[in-house]
Amino acid sequence: MKKANSVRELEVYQSAFTLQQEIFRVSKAFPRDEMFSLTDQIRRSSRSIGANLSEAWAKRRYPAHFLSKLTDSDGELQETHHWIDTAEACGYVAPGEVATLREQTDSIGRQLGTMINKHESFCF
Repeated sequence: MKKANSVRELEVYQSAFTLQQEIFRVSKAFPRDEMFSLTDQIRRSSRSIGANLSEAWAKRRYPAHFLSKLTDSDGELQETHHWIDTAEACGYVAPGEVATLREQTDSIGRQLGTMINKHESFCF
């Protein structure tokens, strides 16, 4: 396994960034009356996954803080999953797009889970 020199080199960060961009694209089609509710919520939570990973990366000197920020990232991932379910239930996202988004969130969840379980190996 290659040692990452920055958060941008982490596969999980790259996956989270791709997810946030996909969420942005999909949410452009949400109804205008959702602009300040569902659209805003799903965009914020999806962007917070990578943002929390970035913060975690900066806190690697402190294993407990690093772990805390990783769990924050996982919490934002779970919130994003909830909003995807909500968008599907409202009929705002096509079934094929929902499946793709769920595959992405599941993959990110597995990657975050591995980091959480082995968080000390990222610290110095």
